[in-house]
Amino acid sequence: MRACIALGSNLGDRRAHLMKALELLANLPHTRVLRVSSWYENPAVDIEGGHDFLNGVAEVETLLPPGDLLNALQQIETLCGRIRSGEGFQNRTLDLDLLLYGEEHILESGLIVPHPRMWERDFVRIPLEELGITSGKNPL
Repeated sequence: MRACIALGSNLGDRRAHLMKALELLANLPHTRVLRVSSWYENPAVDIEGGHDFLNGVAEVETLLPPGDLLNALQQIETLCGRIRSGEGFQNRTLDLDLLLYGEEHILESGLIVPHPRMWERDFVRIPLEELGITSGKNPL
């Protein structure tokens, strides 16, 4: 199954965190990274005093079910130093979001695919469009 994953970082060596995430994604069982967008510099959204983000999107091919893929993404975030504390948006070394999983529509606790706000956010929409994925057109 083809899936699209948003990557973002706004702490430390942002590019290094994103490259490490791609390496770890490629090492997941039955998963390979097909394409990666350019990296885009973006201001932090909804984070008071937040540092600028570096964002992009990766298209992967995987045999992992969506819930397992989400768990793997959260493990990669932790391996790259992400600390989850409190509520709301926070600065982070790495943020990974499952945007698309083939043409599937998933509504489960903790997982909504397609990601409900991906077309509203330039830091996701622009990298998706670079990969040829546009609103109303899901080529996965």
